[in-house]
Amino acid sequence: MKKNLRNILTIALGFVTVIATAQSWDADSRTRVNMSGDNDQFTTEQRTTLDANWGGNGWSINVNANHNMDLGQNNRDGVLNVVEANASTDLMGFASVTVGRQTLEYGSGAIIGANDWGRTPNALDGGLFNLDLDMMDVEVGYYRDNQGNEDEEDHTSMLINASKSDGDWSINLLYVSNEYNDGTDENAMGLDLGYAMMGGDLDLAVSYNSGTTTDGDDIDMMSIGATYVVSEGITLNAARTTYGENGFGSNIGNYGGDDSWNTHGNMGYLGADDEMNSYGVSYASGDFNLGVTMHNITNAENEEYERDVTEANFGYSLGDNSNVGIKYAEDGEDKYTWLTLSIGM
Repeated sequence: MKKNLRNILTIALGFVTVIATAQSWDADSRTRVNMSGDNDQFTTEQRTTLDANWGGNGWSINVNANHNMDLGQNNRDGVLNVVEANASTDLMGFASVTVGRQTLEYGSGAIIGANDWGRTPNALDGGLFNLDLDMMDVEVGYYRDNQGNEDEEDHTSMLINASKSDGDWSINLLYVSNEYNDGTDENAMGLDLGYAMMGGDLDLAVSYNSGTTTDGDDIDMMSIGATYVVSEGITLNAARTTYGENGFGSNIGNYGGDDSWNTHGNMGYLGADDEMNSYGVSYASGDFNLGVTMHNITNAENEEYERDVTEANFGYSLGDNSNVGIKYAEDGEDKYTWLTLSIGM
């Protein structure tokens, strides 16, 4: 009991100190109830996030931390995670550099994504240069995963991201290269295109991601989709996603593995040669919104394989800073339900 009280007081003191000295800050609390299975699981997790910023002429410092705790569990020691801790400065007006721990989001998020659904979002430790170019926005990053030993999983990462939007179209190109301590390497490239038609009522999107694994296998996935505004508040969407003969995946993307429904809030990366057709409709009016999407997955090399997935969500705004949401997913015989209450300030 004394240990728990000491931990709580230490965390509270740290939060108060940060808030007192920061030039700007915000906080939010997320309570999520998992009612999966036959709606009898009913496990509850609490995540509190605090973001603080300091800045001046040409420089800024950002710190973001969250505290996770599983309510109703015997182990009542919460876990404090430093999600972001970085500093940025201007480089003589032609570029800026950010050094430290950062969460990044590029393109579709299939290769690099923050994954805010999880207990702790994805983060990278290193430096990011943002070049101030008139032709397009260019970012160059160098990151290191170093455990302080000769672990073969330790690696360095380099990325280049170029993006441009003009009028009705947008483009994002990402290239990532990883080199491991054991001498192996891997790379990935993502291309995302977007185009708006019919006065913005019809949005077309193409996403192509490819790469080479440490074993020398070529991996790829491609998605083509369209979103159409039927009338005020009603939107239709359709997409087709295909995977190559070796599949596709990333450890720091917005999709996960076998337990992706719980870790990322989605079905995750599909398997090799999988093909998925998706159709959905959403409606928003005032303080509430709802949507349903159906996915049918088949396999180009296995005619007997078929997987049907249904996703549904409902959201309602309780006020300026709070909202409640329900997410339901049925993946074959597996059923998942989450009730989420979020409060920000």
